[in-house]
Amino acid sequence: MNTDPTNTTFEPGAPSAGGGIPLCVPEIRGNEWRYIKECLDTNWVSSVGEYVTRFERQVADYVGARHAVAATNGTAALHIALLVAGVQPDDEVLLPALTFIAPANAVRYVGAWPVFVDVEPEYWQMDARAVADFLKNECRRQGDALVNRRTGRRVSAILPVHILGHPVDMDPLLELAREYHLAVIEDATESLGARYHGRRVGALGDVACFSFNGNKIITTGGGGMLVTDREGWARRAKYLTTQAKDDPVEYIHHEVGYNYRLTNIQAAMGVAQMENLDAYIAAKREIAARYTAAFADLPGIHPMREAPWAFSIHWLYTVRVDADAFGMDRRALHKHLAEASIQSRPLWQPLHLSPAFADQEHRPCPVAERLNREALSLPSSVGLTPAEAERVIAAVRAAHTR
Repeated sequence: MNTDPTNTTFEPGAPSAGGGIPLCVPEIRGNEWRYIKECLDTNWVSSVGEYVTRFERQVADYVGARHAVAATNGTAALHIALLVAGVQPDDEVLLPALTFIAPANAVRYVGAWPVFVDVEPEYWQMDARAVADFLKNECRRQGDALVNRRTGRRVSAILPVHILGHPVDMDPLLELAREYHLAVIEDATESLGARYHGRRVGALGDVACFSFNGNKIITTGGGGMLVTDREGWARRAKYLTTQAKDDPVEYIHHEVGYNYRLTNIQAAMGVAQMENLDAYIAAKREIAARYTAAFADLPGIHPMREAPWAFSIHWLYTVRVDADAFGMDRRALHKHLAEASIQSRPLWQPLHLSPAFADQEHRPCPVAERLNREALSLPSSVGLTPAEAERVIAAVRAAHTR
């Protein structure tokens, strides 16, 4: 039994015991039971069934993409997205230093190399100026290819990650991609429903990926989705995620494929969750507004801002803790909240500092490092009650007073 109040390793997506407030847990309030029971009653429980197709169509229509291909999780979707976008072994892919490790891992799955760039300080998203500087000053054209001067490798794609429910400023990145003939692969795993200049993330680049892990805005328990307007890419994604089966009768396979198929049971849950997505987003935004108003006069607490061109889903409400003004640093506040049975979470270790990628190409990333030191995410479940939110607010204010 864990008796250490500072250990906040709650199981993601699972409610905490003993009256604690978890960081972000699923919300089950719709037709999940009915749709899953239908799968069980009809025996359509595996990766073939009408709910898989229905879920794919639902996500594609919501995002504004022509095609969607379901996958076992968001990382699997990213892996396939890199393959269909033409990223080759020994290529380089640009991605932000401040994100969960999954997109960097997916780049390595295809034998390519991540190049980490910093995030911008206003909204904490991939910095298009840093990308432009790298492409213009550290790369050269070699025939039709763009090559990193230092490594000699081809740069083939940009992989922006819409972190914490807020969109990346995509237009400058899309312009750079056109200029240098690079694919744009959106990692929208944390941001289903977010909008950029009125357009939903996932329909901005060449291909995009979503995650339906237990802590995401909607969940299928596990699961992911690839979306694209390119019919050929979608067809190839479906082919690769279903073991690259060329002849389903004789079991002929002309290349290596992957067993990345989503089950009909999971898709049934996803269909039910999608029916409530807009209500879930509204709840997240209401929680964020409550926190922001409560912390407006609190020295040293600086909430993540929403850009004027953005519509954030506020997946995880996150603040910067200025230790001098607040009276304690992010680590101490994290511990204080844990003692009050309130789960919080720091941002990820910047990927250029990760031991797993110690030998990878990267540029200086001071903003990512500062945010890692200072940022803390607060409880943000769709079902967070006003009383629970007030309890979190009171605990943060009490930490400042103490």
